[in-house]
Amino acid sequence: MTYLEILKEYWGYDSFRGIQQQIIESIGSGRDTLGLMPTGGGKSITFQVPAMAMDGVCLVITPLIALMKDQVRILREHNIKAAAIHTGMSREQIIATMENCIFGGYKFLYVSPERLSSELFQTKLRHIRVCLITVDESHCISQWGYDFRPSYLQIADIRKMLPGVPVLALTATATPIVTEDIQDKLGFKEKNVIRMSFYRDNLSYVVRNTENKLMELKHILECVPGSGIVYVRNRMGTKEIADFLNAEGIPATFYHAGLDPIVKDERQRAWTEDRYRIVVATNAFGMGIDKPDVRTVIHMDIPSSIEAYFQEAGRAGRDGNRSYAVLLHSPGDKRTVSKRITDTFPKEDFIRSVYEKLAYWHEMAVGDGRGCSYAFSLGEFCRHYSLPVIPTDSALRILTRMGYIEYVDEMEYSAKLHFTAGRDELYLIHQDALTEQIMNTILRLYSGIFTDYAFIDEHLIASRAGTDRKTLYDTLIGLQRQGVVRYVPERRTPVITWKRERVESDRLFFDPEIYRSRLEEFKQRIGAMTGYVTRTTGCRSAILLDYFGERQKKPCLHCDLCQEKTGNGMTRGEHNAIMESVLEILKTGSTNIYSIPFDKTRIDAVLHELTAEGRLVMKDGTITIADE
Repeated sequence: MTYLEILKEYWGYDSFRGIQQQIIESIGSGRDTLGLMPTGGGKSITFQVPAMAMDGVCLVITPLIALMKDQVRILREHNIKAAAIHTGMSREQIIATMENCIFGGYKFLYVSPERLSSELFQTKLRHIRVCLITVDESHCISQWGYDFRPSYLQIADIRKMLPGVPVLALTATATPIVTEDIQDKLGFKEKNVIRMSFYRDNLSYVVRNTENKLMELKHILECVPGSGIVYVRNRMGTKEIADFLNAEGIPATFYHAGLDPIVKDERQRAWTEDRYRIVVATNAFGMGIDKPDVRTVIHMDIPSSIEAYFQEAGRAGRDGNRSYAVLLHSPGDKRTVSKRITDTFPKEDFIRSVYEKLAYWHEMAVGDGRGCSYAFSLGEFCRHYSLPVIPTDSALRILTRMGYIEYVDEMEYSAKLHFTAGRDELYLIHQDALTEQIMNTILRLYSGIFTDYAFIDEHLIASRAGTDRKTLYDTLIGLQRQGVVRYVPERRTPVITWKRERVESDRLFFDPEIYRSRLEEFKQRIGAMTGYVTRTTGCRSAILLDYFGERQKKPCLHCDLCQEKTGNGMTRGEHNAIMESVLEILKTGSTNIYSIPFDKTRIDAVLHELTAEGRLVMKDGTITIADE
């Protein structure tokens, strides 16, 4: 089958979008490829279609467990065999999944980068016929990227185990230096970057200065109808702002990483289905959402990098209709952002102190601990030692990058279920039709569930039973109260693993590349972001694109800077667009300046201004560019 036939048969589309086909053909020819596609560009098609045309399994490496599960579910709905290996699965489940890959049971295998270093995984991987390695969020492999993750460096070792297998790296945000570093770290045989323009003609970028962010938020949402996302930096703020909006008659819900997985799923689904107009969320929300009609994305706080801001803002207007990315800015933000630097990179002595207290917390003697894992509560740890939460969390992440520990703040454990009632007893217990449907679905999917706990996939059960996860959860809790089952819902628990033997804290080695260099990079990103917020001239879209190494030919005409009025009644964007067009035409030797699509009186106003400034010369009725 051709790529287009595969696309039509499994996904129902008649044609590819943007640079999808270029990437697919590059991978199909066996070339390592880096695809730069903005949020909503259709990244998954670029590896799923070519993999379907190849013999073997496509290995997909992604750090996002929720997105991993979502893509597996969607592939299965398209009758494509896919599986994921993630934290919380039993050893038996992992072995069964990988052996299914060995014997051709799956076409796609999704794994987290942390899984790559597992001896069990590597042993089984050697026997799997891998046709393609896909690295999602590939900027995470670059030390210059805004979200560097040491576990991504394991991918280079995996490549050595799979010689000749091409790599497709994908990311929505990469500066020129990160683009080079991704290809280097992944061992590309030759440089090969296929990029899609990051320019979004339908997205208006706005920075609004205000003393009262809540009232400004209300004003914007009253002026711009439709669905929206409001981003805040802390969990408490999500609920407070959602409560405020509901009190003002704007239906809203809130979302953050600390919510129960079932609650998160339900709230995301309710917002997607327009049961809530607004979701107020931390940056934990947004990856993998497929809602094209988001009209506004509003940031209540300044993000820590242009990369993060661009990705979050890009969730607006995927349907191509006019949408707005608004960042609210107040005088106190400068001080808040400055404090973020010391919170994210606490002093070395503080990090040493956290390391020592962690050893006491785990009763770890010097020379002991390598390979030991413990459930971990950051709140309890900080309360016990009277430590500030945010710098302590940052210290644990720095210790992870240094290789002393591995701090996973959301280790996911699959749900478990055990039928305590015997199979014969079930027929004597009267249940409603939906409960019976759920029970029959579980019994068809899982064997041995009467003798011991079995790990269950709540998404799969709900889908097969024709219900949602919230109803499934309520049903299983009800069966547990009746004594029919024992049920442990899916949960997420922070975990710390000691990667090395404990050393004396004064012997911790702070690699300049890991600590000081990344501190300077973080300061530069904060500086670039605050520079964007405080700019008073230019074009917002052009500023963002320039950061990613892309030149925007003309002002967008619809950001707040472009819309600002100049002294002659034009917007700044119109003025700049006319000026650039006039200069471009004159540089070619042509004098047909009135061919540009602007009103003649406005063109004349700009010509008069440029002549007065000495940039143009008018002689004998002919206009030329003045000598430099």
